[in-house]
Amino acid sequence: MAKQWNMIVDVAKCDNCRGCFLAVKDEHIGNDIPGYAAPQPAQGHNWLEIERKERGAYPIVEAHFMPVMCNHCDDAPCMKAAKNGAITKRPDGIVIIDPVKSKGQKQIVDACPYGAISWNEELQIPQAWIFDAHLLDEGWTKTRAEQSCAMGVFRSVKVEDTEMRRMAAAEGLEVLKPELGTKPRVYYRNLHLMTRCLAGGTVVTRVNGVEDCVAGAVVVLKKNGSEVARTTTDTFGEFRFDRLEPNSGRYEIEVTSGSAGRGSLAFELGADSPYLGVIPLVA
Repeated sequence: MAKQWNMIVDVAKCDNCRGCFLAVKDEHIGNDIPGYAAPQPAQGHNWLEIERKERGAYPIVEAHFMPVMCNHCDDAPCMKAAKNGAITKRPDGIVIIDPVKSKGQKQIVDACPYGAISWNEELQIPQAWIFDAHLLDEGWTKTRAEQSCAMGVFRSVKVEDTEMRRMAAAEGLEVLKPELGTKPRVYYRNLHLMTRCLAGGTVVTRVNGVEDCVAGAVVVLKKNGSEVARTTTDTFGEFRFDRLEPNSGRYEIEVTSGSAGRGSLAFELGADSPYLGVIPLVA
């Protein structure tokens, strides 16, 4: 089985510096690469974009960032929409939109369920990130985006599919919109930071009439009476539960902390990540 290119993106490492974004533009704006891509317009095209997700509410808030680009799908909807062989899937897994054959085929843009294809109005062609195929063909082992990233967000790997499946299982990698069955070759680590909810709160007690945070309290999350997860409060009395399915309904929280006492709380989890407020312990 032939080895194919895959990109692994670690959401937890991205800090939105946009070095990758600029590297892609630097590679393509004003540069014609025959057989691979026509020049990218100076404005309006983001072949690699950074999506932002905020989770939680004050004082427990997180912001995460996720690079998105052409997924180089094995069962690419854009290929099905293209005419006259305007899009090809190379043996190494990379999808190329031919800058000549694709002229006038705006339906290719609409066919992508990830919104990763842009329309070049001046040249009348669809365009997308080409996985730096022209550089890989010259012997490069990393894309420009990967080389520019100081945080180690990207990892280009060329392996057989059996090895890629093993890596995905071992590292907890996921793809975007798996329900579509497009078989993307861009994999994400820590994708839950963009797709799942967190729920957090603060545990306090009263000491000599003064409210104080409780560190080291045991917090148990339950659903339908069964334990889902447990954690302990930090120095500030705060706790959080992650990887919760949005709109998953009612949960119960039980808190214990030795002589400080016990506390409890019930909440409904909707589409957003809630701050559950202060849970007072009662001896």
